[in-house]
Amino acid sequence: MKIYKFDKESGNKINKFDSDFVMSRIIQTEKSARVGCMYLEKNGIIGYHQATVPQLLLIMNGEGYVRGQEEEFVKVQPGEAVFWEKDEWHETRTDNGLTAIVIESEELNPSMFMKMRE
Repeated sequence: MKIYKFDKESGNKINKFDSDFVMSRIIQTEKSARVGCMYLEKNGIIGYHQATVPQLLLIMNGEGYVRGQEEEFVKVQPGEAVFWEKDEWHETRTDNGLTAIVIESEELNPSMFMKMRE
């Protein structure tokens, strides 16, 4: 399990074409990718299971706790992305709810654009 940052501070200011925004790049794939949004309510859980393909979980709102094969959970919050390799066991829990975008693809390399959380 690796945790990356994609918060505003990790992004780049874009001003081409009279634009004014910050862009935090996340991922680029050449193979097909599935993208979904997960809504976990209070005391929600994505049960302990093996990833069928590499997975990137982007925390958008709320906060929660994630783990890989270790039994110790790590706190995650908005602007952080959790990456699990294919076949890696993992789990996500929340006390008060969270919303996350999940990207699944045979080819994911989050370190191409995002920095690891310190």
